Amino acid sequence: MDDQLSKVFAALSDPTRRDMVARLSVADATVNELAEPYDVSVQAVSKHLKVLEDSGLVSRTRDAQRRPVHLEDNVFDLMTKWIERYRQQAEERYQRLDAVLEQMNEDEATHSTDPSAASANGSDGTSTHRRSRKGA
Repeated sequence: MDDQLSKVFAALSDPTRRDMVARLSVADATVNELAEPYDVSVQAVSKHLKVLEDSGLVSRTRDAQRRPVHLEDNVFDLMTKWIERYRQQAEERYQRLDAVLEQMNEDEATHSTDPSAASANGSDGTSTHRRSRKGA
């Protein structure tokens, strides 16, 4: 996986990492602070953070004695653009389908209320009978 988008989606495929991202969206935190609610070792949390860091979702800075983890929100723009492109394409497809269905309903309504169109099409009920008589 070389591209950043794949790394980001892979990193967010883990629920623990998604929870960490959610917590970091509120405020920066140290590794120990991030590890508190989980029943895993600090080393395990560090491994999760390494995956998030490799994807570009988080960065670590130095603040005196602390090394807070910071959420890089610009990566969400990359994800949003990718998702929005496919959301728009799907929306346009649904709008075209709605237009086709609406046109079909209008055509059906026109044919069912227009007796001349119904008899011209042979759909007035009697023409079928006539045809079957002709065939008999």
